[in-house]
Parts: sequence; structure tokens; C-alpha cells
Amino acid sequence: MAFRAKVAVLISGSGTNMAALLYASRLADCPYELVLVVSNKPEAGGLALAATEGVATFSLSHKGMTREAHDMAMDAAIRQSGAQWVVLAGYMRILSPAFVAAWEGRMVNIHPSLLPKYPGLHTHQRAIEAGDSHGGTTVHLVTQDLDCGPTLGQVAVAIAPGDTPETLAARVLIAEHQLYARCLADLVRPSLTVGS
Repeated sequence: MAFRAKVAVLISGSGTNMAALLYASRLADCPYELVLVVSNKPEAGGLALAATEGVATFSLSHKGMTREAHDMAMDAAIRQSGAQWVVLAGYMRILSPAFVAAWEGRMVNIHPSLLPKYPGLHTHQRAIEAGDSHGGTTVHLVTQDLDCGPTLGQVAVAIAPGDTPETLAARVLIAEHQLYARCLADLVRPSLTVGS
């Protein structure tokens, strides 16, 4: 593929979803490439993985900074990388309204529930306690309202008898790794045909 959309990925931890996106981007027909991995935690394991795989990284601790100042610094690094899309992959910070507005329509998140059910934290525990038959994962565009943007795709994962939040989370993570790369590819592909 001659031209591919440039993507920056924001992480706070081990970066397993980032890794899934990265390895999917190595497939010949993938319409995106990772140009930067960004973290608010300099010790995040995903940064080392990205560097090993030859992807540029940027990290800046948010400690001692206002949310707005931190987001401005992150935004500057993202723009300098040439990224056209921002992907949140386990980024555990609420973003400032200015940052969200700057990337509106071009920022994506993955959430471990079947939204609109269980926005926020402890999604697997909440699904189990509610007696749901399925948990799952949702990819959505990011808006000012937490976990409320337009849905791009979902995968349901059955809740087994005796499941704990941890056992369910492990299976949902596998579904996340399948879904995120597919949804991101579908999202960016039309932008390539108009040459943007």
C-alpha cells in the first residue's frame, strides 16, 4: 500500500492493544502505520516494546503538571510525529476538553464492555454482578462525554459459570486485540482515497 494513515497510540501500561495494532500494521493490506507511541508513564512497558519494534516513543509524567499543560505537551509531540489519528490503548487519563476537541473525529478508544453498558471502570465485575450473559468490548470515537462516542464496532464475550473479573478480562482482551485493528483499518481507509 503506497500511502498509509499515520497513527499515534497513547498508552499507560504494558501496551498489549498497541502491540496488536502494531503487528496488524505489518500486514501488506493494512491502511495505517504507527508513527509514535506516547505515554504519561515513562516506565510503561509498552514504550520498551515499541522502541524494540522501531517505533518512535514519547513519554512525559503528568505528575506536577496541570491536565491542560500535560495534554498540550502530548499534543505537540503527536503533531510533530505527523500523526493524523490518535488511538487510546489503555491510556488511563481523562483528557482535557481542548485535547479532545482538537482531535474530534480522529481519536478512537477501546473500552472493555458492550457500551452503553458499564462506562468507566470495573466493567467485568459489574457485568458479572448484574448477571449478564455476555461481557465484551467496544471501539468508539472519543467525545467530551466519557465512553459515549459513536460506536465503530463491538464483540460480545460469553460470561462462563464461575467467571471472575480476571478470567473474563483475559478473554475480553483477546477480543479487543481482534476488534481494534479491524475497526481502526475501517475508519482510516476512506481518508486515504480522498488523499487527506
